[in-house]
Amino acid sequence: MEVLTCGIHGFGETIGIDVDEFRVYWKLKLEDEFAEQKAYRLRVSEHKSFVSPQGAACVFDTGRIESSEQRNILCKPDGGFKSTRFYYWSVTMPHTSLIFRTWFEDEENRWKAVWIGDGGDKPIYIRKDITLPKAPARAIVLASGLGHFNLSVNGKAASPHVLDPGWTDYHKTVQFVGYDVTDHVTAGPNCFGAHVGNGFYAGDQGDRFFWPMYEDKTYVRYGNELCFFAEIHVYYEDGSYEWFITDPSWKSRKSATTLANIYASENHDRRMLPLGWDLPGYDDSEWTPAKPVTGPRGKLRYQSQPPVVLHNTFTPVREHMIGHGVIVYDLGQNSSIMVKVVASGTAGAQYRVRYSETLGEDGMVLMPDPLFKEFETNVYSKITLGVTGEHEEWSPDFSFTSARYIQIDGASLNGEDNLPVIHSVSARHVSSAAPVLGSVKTDKEDVNALISACYWSFSSNIFSYHTDCPQIEKFGWLEVTSLLFPATQYVRDMEAVYSKILDDIIDTQESSGLVPNMAPLNRYMCGPMHDTITWGAAICLLPEMIRYYYGSTATFKKIYQPCTRYMDYIASKERHGGLIEHGLGDWGRDIAYGNHQANIETAVYYKCLRNMAAIAQELGYISDEAKYTQAAERIYAIYNQHLLVTDQVDHPYAFYTSLDEPGKRDRTMVAQSIALEFGLVPQEHRADVVKAFIEAAEESNHVMLAGEIGLKYLWDTLASDDVDRPDIVMDMIRQEEHPSYMRFLRRGETTLLEFWQDNCRSKCHDMLGSIYEWFYSYALGVRPLQDAYRTWRLKPCFKGEFDFVEGSVESPYGLISVRFDRTKSDDGSAVVDVTVPAGTICKLLLPGDTTVAKIQRQPASDRRIAKGSVAELRQGMYRLEITP
Repeated sequence: MEVLTCGIHGFGETIGIDVDEFRVYWKLKLEDEFAEQKAYRLRVSEHKSFVSPQGAACVFDTGRIESSEQRNILCKPDGGFKSTRFYYWSVTMPHTSLIFRTWFEDEENRWKAVWIGDGGDKPIYIRKDITLPKAPARAIVLASGLGHFNLSVNGKAASPHVLDPGWTDYHKTVQFVGYDVTDHVTAGPNCFGAHVGNGFYAGDQGDRFFWPMYEDKTYVRYGNELCFFAEIHVYYEDGSYEWFITDPSWKSRKSATTLANIYASENHDRRMLPLGWDLPGYDDSEWTPAKPVTGPRGKLRYQSQPPVVLHNTFTPVREHMIGHGVIVYDLGQNSSIMVKVVASGTAGAQYRVRYSETLGEDGMVLMPDPLFKEFETNVYSKITLGVTGEHEEWSPDFSFTSARYIQIDGASLNGEDNLPVIHSVSARHVSSAAPVLGSVKTDKEDVNALISACYWSFSSNIFSYHTDCPQIEKFGWLEVTSLLFPATQYVRDMEAVYSKILDDIIDTQESSGLVPNMAPLNRYMCGPMHDTITWGAAICLLPEMIRYYYGSTATFKKIYQPCTRYMDYIASKERHGGLIEHGLGDWGRDIAYGNHQANIETAVYYKCLRNMAAIAQELGYISDEAKYTQAAERIYAIYNQHLLVTDQVDHPYAFYTSLDEPGKRDRTMVAQSIALEFGLVPQEHRADVVKAFIEAAEESNHVMLAGEIGLKYLWDTLASDDVDRPDIVMDMIRQEEHPSYMRFLRRGETTLLEFWQDNCRSKCHDMLGSIYEWFYSYALGVRPLQDAYRTWRLKPCFKGEFDFVEGSVESPYGLISVRFDRTKSDDGSAVVDVTVPAGTICKLLLPGDTTVAKIQRQPASDRRIAKGSVAELRQGMYRLEITP
């Protein structure tokens, strides 16, 4: 048995954890098919040996626990953790992780540093020379800078992070970041530097586009002064320790980046760049002593989600000169990016960098939505060269966008007319550092292209929260968090991101209990754009999803009271005895909103109540569990009383109608799928409702008649054992006209658009991407049956059109991989290779009762024969020969 990896639930990094209890997990490698973990022992100590020089015991020790559990293991030392200490934890094997506990708020251990700046709202450099008497054994920096900051030590980046810290409601919470800079620091002089820009904290529109100021100009700055905060903790081998803080002894000056607009607009004057400013010994005599500033109102909390970093590098697949001084580059892939340009020319010469997801007929960048032409004309970065003839590299410091096309104005490829020469253009994909978890491909190239488009749309919207698009808005609309949770867990390890989103929701929740549609609330909206249960219910839906997909209940305690307040608020909105229908309905279908409110919003209400009963049970709140169970049963009855039609007047079967038009008894796919997937159909009517769904699909000619909310449940129903119609799925996605995924791809798009339109304002939206889940759960056939994939289902897709599907999912217990191949078969049989992670059981679902499966565990062992529709695989690698 081998421990492959260990981790702490809900934390992307562990330098600065600021809680007194947490939950841990580990993954195992077990060679033997029937081997299993019988027990564990979790220990936490301030010493790597887990025994202090004085022989003191660990600060936490579970002792031997007879259990096969590998996740959600509570670590809660008596008295909590001490501040600014290193803690190591182990699960019997010699695997340790560092926990660095930060300052508490009490006087003895409070934060000592002060927020500093220059009193202004333009980007600044801040520096400090610090001399150390000897080389440290460990050097840690805890820092925050608002809106964003880049930390350097002795001229080197302290980490690969960009856009630190994460976005929050800065009146409630400000994230700080922990950096281990031991390798950067030496005995003698050292320089610590910070470059600070605006972000959302002190958003600076300048003369450009800035979405929160668009139309109704509702954006109000959180603060008007850029600010920086840091504590440097230095530990020596002999046990001594010293610390340094930000105070007026630090120096500041204005940045060469003179405008930092988060919406991809910066001004950078290379002539103002103080070369070597973050190296020790730099002459800062003309710099200004930093000013203590008010700083943000929010409480400092550790940046628990994974940082934002740079990933794939894109180089142009085509460059084209468009008229005089205009160069357009095609990166070949739309995604969230930070661009890099290398140019030379005369000192003081300028060029501009513009971005787009679309080109016009003239070959230049275009915003196809006429209402957003300002985004086409007023989003750009202006770069001024500093030294004549020198190759100068520019990348944005504090902004990003999504784009496939880069247009540079006022430049040339060969120096004509003394214009700056562009030597190279490239871009880095910017997204969360959360690990990539899955991949899938098929023998159908159009499907593979759609899978790729979904992946890039998802990856381009995962930052410190799940954005709606990285281009125009960058807002944290909450409906995508729950709708796309099952899909994004195949893209990245999202546990820490979604745990942080719950913190954002708690901060944003109003005194009435209402959870706004957006968290953090960077732009105040009104009416159903502010209050819709399919958005706000993320507060109740995410905790259960985190448990289901990652096996952790770490969020339950902190979220419970906010959830009860939200449920009380929603109860006040009940109509007709329990229906909820005041929101956006199935957003994105036909008109923007206004359909299926009663079906969708009441079903979500019912699911929230069920989740609340489950959370209450986990926390031991028995009376609350009963209360929410009874409330859910009441809503179940009301839902069916108003929406279920059983009189067989309109159709010879029971079906669900919407209440969109009084007196009209429609029968839509969305109405049936919502009732089926939320468990609202009485058992005696289930077969009828399935029939109603299929007939509605046939009558639509397999057209996706659904908005973004209903769309997920169409795929879920089509994949269910009751329906099992992959042919309808493929017909839907391949429609010639909208709604159609393949129409996007036929027109050359490489990501998903915001709506079913050819010319959307945003072409990197993931809200229509719920189809991505279907490719894993149905085409690849992998789906969890128990929390965290402890038991999971593999259902090879014999019924679909695919003859080859290959993919993998890094589950919470280890790698699941599947390869389905019937390309060489004449009788429909298939060879399936599958890897079952240690500690899990795979339920293999076969096509029918007469199916024969030859099962051979790898490396080659005796084969066994399974007949029928279900077989069980324990940990290991297998080759299956399946004859339907």
